[in-house]
Amino acid sequence: MRTLFIPLLLLCGLSQAAELSPAEKDAALQLAKDTGCLSCHSLTEKIVGPAYANVAEKYKADPDAASGLVQSIQYGSKGKWGRIPMPAHSQLSPDDLKLLANWVLSIQK
Repeated sequence: MRTLFIPLLLLCGLSQAAELSPAEKDAALQLAKDTGCLSCHSLTEKIVGPAYANVAEKYKADPDAASGLVQSIQYGSKGKWGRIPMPAHSQLSPDDLKLLANWVLSIQK
């Protein structure tokens, strides 16, 4: 039984958004400001796109939410939150994409 417990525990840990340190949260907020994300999004209120807290709530039970959000940020998306498409942010590094995705998923109302 013990050998089954450890892989299951590891699997559960990998399927959830990464826990961010205060420094990582600050870096993600600055990155969101610098890349224009906060022109269309807010932490708790809908602007052009959904509030980040609403994104986190919608995907909280999705084990693939972080990777899906990375794809949406990198390549843009259309139709997930209405008719207005989100532009691609293909200039961001893989580390920045992961940081932003995990940060968005950590936002609470």
